[in-house]
Amino acid sequence: MSDFSKPILDYWHEAFRGIAIGATGDFRLSIVSWLDRKRPVMLLERQDDRTQAAVTPELADFLDNEAHSAGAVGLRQEAARAGINFHDPDFLFYYPADAMPDVSHKRSVRQLTEADHIAFCAFHSSASQEDREDAFVELDHWAVFGCFDGDRLVSAASAILWKDSPLADLGVLTLPDARGRGYARAAVLAISAYARQQGYEPQYRCQLDNQASIALAKACGFALFGRWTVGTGWPE
Repeated sequence: MSDFSKPILDYWHEAFRGIAIGATGDFRLSIVSWLDRKRPVMLLERQDDRTQAAVTPELADFLDNEAHSAGAVGLRQEAARAGINFHDPDFLFYYPADAMPDVSHKRSVRQLTEADHIAFCAFHSSASQEDREDAFVELDHWAVFGCFDGDRLVSAASAILWKDSPLADLGVLTLPDARGRGYARAAVLAISAYARQQGYEPQYRCQLDNQASIALAKACGFALFGRWTVGTGWPE
């Protein structure tokens, strides 16, 4: 497994730090205070084969005692029995501690500002609604970088800062006719380098079946950290 930076490891350690109520093998389940009815359970299945899970005190009381040490599958089943829905899991990618984004590419990329509003609106409206929703790239995010083909914006990556964390969560959107030409890679590398310069760790997330996004993450030098799953919707 790649060696990730201390801020990344510390963040995820704190996210699952609480009262331990179950363990078996490499599975650990804890009650954590910051979860609530809207988000009563989450799991992180790491590449080092360790699985961390966290639940609210209320959900812990509902779970069968055997579920406390039943592993990720058992916990999902018990939570589903409680009426909780799970989002599709995300892969989490980060740069290894000793790696830096390679910005030696030749694509024209720069940080976008409000002065790029017209170009960004034209770009955004040219993408499908599904692509816009999946990417979640907006001009008013913490940072936005874009690639141009002439005067036309064809790819953009934006980042939002996760609250009380060292993480800059990335999204990238590329117009269909510009894909496979290095634009998305250039935008992601540029914003990742910027995030690192500002003291944040770029976080690249994508769903497990998005092969193109997984390939882009690897092409940008990210390493897979784990699989993150969140449960929502504790019934009233």
